[in-house]
Amino acid sequence: MNQEESRIKQLRQQLQAANEAYYLHDNPIMEDEVYDRLYRELQGLEEKYPELITPDSPTQRIGGEVAEGFASVKHQIPLYSLENAFNEEEFRQWAARHQGEAVEYVCELKIDGNALALTYEDGVLVRGVTRGDGETGEEITNNVRTIPSIPLRLKLNNPPARVEVRGEAFLPRQTFEKINQTRQANGESVFANPRNATSGTLRQFDPKVVAERKLDFFAYTLYVVEENSPWQPETQDYSLQVLEEMGFKVNPHRKVCQSLEEVEEFFREWEEKRNTLAYETDGVVVKINSYALQKRLGFTQKFPRWAIALKFPAEEAPSQIKAITVNVGRTGAVTPLAHLEPISLAGTTVQRATLHNSDFIRELDVCIGDTVVVRKAGDIIPEIVRVLPSLRPNDAQAFIMPKECPECGSTLVRPEGEAITRCVNASCPAILRGSLVHWASRDAMDIQGLGEKMVESLVSKGLVTSVADLYQLQVEGLVKLERVGEKSAGNLVRAIAQSKQQPWSRVLYGLGIRYVGKVNAGILAKKFPTVEKLAKASIDELQAVEGIGEEIARSLYQWFRIEANQNLIQELQNLGLNLGEDTSTSEPITQPLAGKTFVLTGKFNSFTRKEAQTLIEQAGGKVTSSVSQKTDYVVVGEDSGSKQEKAKALEIPQIGEDELKAMLNQE
Repeated sequence: MNQEESRIKQLRQQLQAANEAYYLHDNPIMEDEVYDRLYRELQGLEEKYPELITPDSPTQRIGGEVAEGFASVKHQIPLYSLENAFNEEEFRQWAARHQGEAVEYVCELKIDGNALALTYEDGVLVRGVTRGDGETGEEITNNVRTIPSIPLRLKLNNPPARVEVRGEAFLPRQTFEKINQTRQANGESVFANPRNATSGTLRQFDPKVVAERKLDFFAYTLYVVEENSPWQPETQDYSLQVLEEMGFKVNPHRKVCQSLEEVEEFFREWEEKRNTLAYETDGVVVKINSYALQKRLGFTQKFPRWAIALKFPAEEAPSQIKAITVNVGRTGAVTPLAHLEPISLAGTTVQRATLHNSDFIRELDVCIGDTVVVRKAGDIIPEIVRVLPSLRPNDAQAFIMPKECPECGSTLVRPEGEAITRCVNASCPAILRGSLVHWASRDAMDIQGLGEKMVESLVSKGLVTSVADLYQLQVEGLVKLERVGEKSAGNLVRAIAQSKQQPWSRVLYGLGIRYVGKVNAGILAKKFPTVEKLAKASIDELQAVEGIGEEIARSLYQWFRIEANQNLIQELQNLGLNLGEDTSTSEPITQPLAGKTFVLTGKFNSFTRKEAQTLIEQAGGKVTSSVSQKTDYVVVGEDSGSKQEKAKALEIPQIGEDELKAMLNQE
C-alpha cells in the first residue's frame, strides 16, 4: 500500500468515526472546521487518484450527477403497509386472532416519515428504494447516500453476503422549521408537514438538494438472505440489537412487552410524551417478537398479520365554515366540502373538510357560518366531528344539496338505499376528468405529464372525450394548448404510447370500475387472464374468487353489460393496449438485454437518459445509478462524468449510443 492509499484509508476512518459520533451518538469528537479540512483533503486525493474511490467513502454521500428520473424496482420482499388500530379495543381484536400461544410483543414508536428499503452486499450499500406501492418502489440510491445516519458500509468484520434493512427516513422538527423559514425568506411556498417535506426531498433529482435538507433515519427491520447465517435474527428485539451493531440508528424508545396490558401502558405513556420528542410520531407499532411465529401467521393481501400500528387519537381543532361547495368525482358521487378558516391540525394546514353526504349534514345540523370541530381521520383525511351550536351566528345559512350537477347541469339522483347523491351523465366533464386522472395515475397506467391541469385543458378544449382518445393525441394538437411547448407535447405523446405496455391488471384498475381497487384488480387479472374471460364471467364465478365479494362481483358484471363500456374495451383493444395475454396466438417476446445491467452517463443525441432507460428495461435489461463489479456495460454519452473513470478502473466495457441501439435491434 503506497503513501497516498494509506492516507486515504486513514482519512476515511477518521471521517466515518466523526460521522458516527455526531449523527448516531450526538457526541461530536471533532470541530466542524477540522472535519471540513480532513474532508477536503480526502476529496482532493480522490480526485487525483479516482481509481481509489470506494462506494463507502464519505465523499460519495453526495452524488455528482443530477438524475433525470428514477428507475422502478420490484421489492424482492414486499414492503407491506401496516393495519391500523385507532383504539385499544381494535388492538385487542387484532391480538385475539393469535391467542392461544404465549406471545411476546415489541413496541416501537411509529415515525411519521417515509419507508426505505436498503440493500447491502458484502457489507456495502448498493441500493436504496422507496416503499412505492409495496410491490414496486423507486430506486433513489444516490439520494439515500446523502443521509448521514445511513451507513455506507456496515460495521462488521464479517458481514452477511446480502442483507436488506428497512426503516423510516424523516425530518426532525427543528430541521423542518429551519427549511420552512429559509423557503419563506426566499419567497417560496412552505412545506405543509415534515412527512410531505421528506417525501418531496427523497424524490429530488439532485442529490445535493437532498443533502442540504439533512434527513435522518431510524432502522427497524433486518432481513438476512442466507438462512444459515450467524447474523440471522430469531426475534424482532434481537434484530434491532443487530442493526445497532451494524452501525444503524435505532429508535431508543422501544420495549419488549409480555402482555397486552404492558403494550397499552407503553402506548398511553407515549401518547402523553410524544410532543417532547425531536421528531413526529403518530402512534406505536406493535410486532410479535418471535420470527417463527411471524412466519406462521404470514400476510393478508395488504398487511402482515403479526404487526399493527396502534394510532394516537387524531388531533382536533375548531374552525369556522366560510362556505360549502360540492365536488363531483369520477364515479359521479357528489360530495359536499366545507371551506374553513385555515387551521393547523396534526402538523398540516387544513382549509377544507369533507361533509360526506346530505344525511351527514342533516344529522350534525351543519350551517354555513358555524364553528365546528375538525379532526384528521386516521391523521389523513380532515372531517368535521361536531358543531358548536352556542357559537352559531345570526346570519348562519342552511346548506341545501343542489338538484342539478354543477358541472354539466343534468339532474342529480340519489339511488335507493344509498346515502350518496350522484350525477349519472356519463359525458359529465367532471366524471371524465376524474376518469382520466385515475387512468394516468401511478398505480394505473402511470402516464407522466398527464396531471390534473393537463387533463383540464384536454377536456375543456374537446380534445379528449374518453381514455381511448388519449392514444389518438398528436403533438400538433397539443402545442395549441396554453403553455404546452413542442418538447413537453412530444414527451406526453411518448408517455401515453409507452403506457400501452402496462400489464392487464393495471389496465383493469385504470378503468375505474366501482369497488375494484388495485389489489382486487391484480387478483382478478390472475384469475381471468384476458378481458374476454372476465367479461363473460357470471356473478357466481366472480364471487368464487378469493377476496371478491358480492358487491365487487355485481359491479363488475353490470359494468361489462353496458354498451358504452363494451365499445371502450373494443377501442382499447384496437389501439393495442394490453387487455390480457392469449398464449395460443401471441408471438414469443424476445428480450435481447435480459440479465444485463447498464449504467448511463452523459448526454445522448437520439434519446434522453430516461428514454434510454425505458428502452433497456423493455428489452429485459436493468439500469442502475452507480458503477460496480456487477455492471455489464457503461453507456457513455457527451460530457460524461466520473462514472466513465470508474468503469475504466474496474475494466467494465464502455459503449456509445450507436452500440446500444444495435443491441436494442434499432439499427
